[in-house]
Amino acid sequence: MHTTDYTDTLILPAPDTKAQAATAPPAGKGSIAELQYERLSAGDYVWTSDDLIFDVHCQRKGIAEADRPAVRAQFFSTGQPCLRTSPLAKTYGWALHFDSAGRIALLPMGSERVADLEADPAVTVKAAMRSSR
Repeated sequence: MHTTDYTDTLILPAPDTKAQAATAPPAGKGSIAELQYERLSAGDYVWTSDDLIFDVHCQRKGIAEADRPAVRAQFFSTGQPCLRTSPLAKTYGWALHFDSAGRIALLPMGSERVADLEADPAVTVKAAMRSSR
């Protein structure tokens, strides 16, 4: 089974992001960015990457709670894009910190917390994927 989880990792906004500051994605469209933002902004270190990506997938596809265990095994039987491809980090100026248990905190770009984590030798720092090649 494939996983998208990271541990002790900081994903910085994409080098080519146009964001000057972290902003919430537009609400009401049911976009991946909006759904990820709703979950992550509700509380830090609650979601793992796999749980977040799968929950958003299920909501967008209308998969019932009772059907999710069987669907999850099938969903992760092939590789899925990790949160380095998330529009939160590529477009909206957010950094993502994964703790030692793989749970995520959403952090605004340029914040003191992001700078502290970047300087921590125990934290692996990666950039989000570029929007353009």
